[in-house]
Amino acid sequence: MNTTVRERSADVLVVGAGLAGLVAACEAADAGAQVLVLDQEGEQNLGGQAFWSLGGLFLVNSSEQRRLGIRDSLELAREDWHRAANFDRPEDEWGKRWAEAYLEWAAGRKREWLAQQGVSWFPVVGWAERGLNSVPRFHLTMGSGPGILAPFIRRIQVHQRARRVTFAFRRRVSQLLIEGGAVIGVSGEVLEESTVQRGERSSRVVVGDFEARASSTILAGGGIGGNLELVRRAWPTERLGPVPEDMIVGVPHHVDGLLGQVAAQSGARSINPDRMWHYTEGIRNYAPIWPMHGIRVLPGPSSLWLAPGGERLPAPHYPGVDTLGTLQYLGQHQYPYSWFVLNRAIIRKEFALSGSEQNPDLTGGSLLNTILTRLGNRVQAPVQAFMDKGADFVVSDDLGKLLDGMERLNTEAGVPLDRAAVEQAVRGRDQALLTGRPDAQLALIDKARRFTSEKILRVTPPAPLLSPKNGPLIAVKLNILTRKSLGGLQTNLNGQVLRPDGEVFAGLYAAGEIAGFGGGGYHGYRALEGTFLGGCLFSGLRAGQAAAGKEVKL
Repeated sequence: MNTTVRERSADVLVVGAGLAGLVAACEAADAGAQVLVLDQEGEQNLGGQAFWSLGGLFLVNSSEQRRLGIRDSLELAREDWHRAANFDRPEDEWGKRWAEAYLEWAAGRKREWLAQQGVSWFPVVGWAERGLNSVPRFHLTMGSGPGILAPFIRRIQVHQRARRVTFAFRRRVSQLLIEGGAVIGVSGEVLEESTVQRGERSSRVVVGDFEARASSTILAGGGIGGNLELVRRAWPTERLGPVPEDMIVGVPHHVDGLLGQVAAQSGARSINPDRMWHYTEGIRNYAPIWPMHGIRVLPGPSSLWLAPGGERLPAPHYPGVDTLGTLQYLGQHQYPYSWFVLNRAIIRKEFALSGSEQNPDLTGGSLLNTILTRLGNRVQAPVQAFMDKGADFVVSDDLGKLLDGMERLNTEAGVPLDRAAVEQAVRGRDQALLTGRPDAQLALIDKARRFTSEKILRVTPPAPLLSPKNGPLIAVKLNILTRKSLGGLQTNLNGQVLRPDGEVFAGLYAAGEIAGFGGGGYHGYRALEGTFLGGCLFSGLRAGQAAAGKEVKL
């Protein structure tokens, strides 16, 4: 028979022990509040999805940028953000306010605040979303995702020892407790203990019920990327075409979106569910941790991008330029996947794999080791492992044999391959390079290499794909990969959740992806990258301080 556990009462209740939840809990405890943190997973998943991240952060006019001669400014970043976001709905008002506040923070106190807590960055700034960001702004954290989590885990442990913060794991929230129109806590189910490894799918066997009460409740339960049913339900077919039949998953199973549904059913306003951020460059993990586990390729600009049948994608659909634009193109043409064709020289320098576990040099925190690894002549070990074991990779010294491998994978997917189209695309690109014939992708490569950081570490000198010295040739089948929700619970700048009439839902706050990283969608339709972890930090900071009754100071 199930028993009901009544958790100790608290001043602030935080639901979700990911990055946003940890930041909120730290800030609330710093302000003197007694904090209770609940999470449906076990303690081994402390830090949530952020643990698996590459650790990229969006910073504006940073010392790293200035050192490399990259000229950035708040004004330029603001122009890029609004062009990418394309805010076009009345309900975007709070999202726009959050975007402005975040931009000012990213160009101001953000770097100093993190540096004071021991966070540092790789000295070479990356250029994500080249079609949206006017300049490189993607700052890789030393230690990757775990390196961002580390200071907040240290802070929370200090508060635990002082008994200001208490954790209760394996608590799945299924109801908000409401009295007099205000949220006074949550209730739900106690799940059985689980010893699975971090990221693995845990048991959902219920062994009891629980109830927890607090003056303020902060929801930090993440998005919907691990729940394909919700992703398909929210898929914007009018913009992105039919829902893909086959997708791989870029986040653990526990990123299920259920907490957001609980809040909406209780009277919170949830907006922009159709705004999502999924990737076109997903590869199946040969050693999966969670169901349908996929890894995202962060590509440089040099790979040849082809449709499933072998035709070259038209401009501006080049690697690393505009994620959502290419996803829209593929969807509207009902392409279930696409292809990269490249060679060893390109993959050595331009293939980065997203994820802390795929970047052991960066995650290890050694700057010297990271530099030596990235500057070396060898293909990085995690990439080489995919070349050797990955189901989506074809490697050959001979173009004909490469086409044989592509044809085999196409046949498995029921899609014919036009071998002549692939060969024409490869030889046509090489001919354009050798003769100087105008080619928009080659112009993009030239532009990128004008930045010192790109030239040294990220973008390969243009050379024929078929050059034997740069072989072997490589083809990579790219799958649609689920990842982020850009919409969510609408919040004001204190992180207070709003009702459908725009009034504050008393006692309820939200932070991180469940709030669309602030305001129910501060990215609009597109993200400039490096803004997901940053959004968790910023919204957690504001919600934690406000929920504890402290004046929000940044």
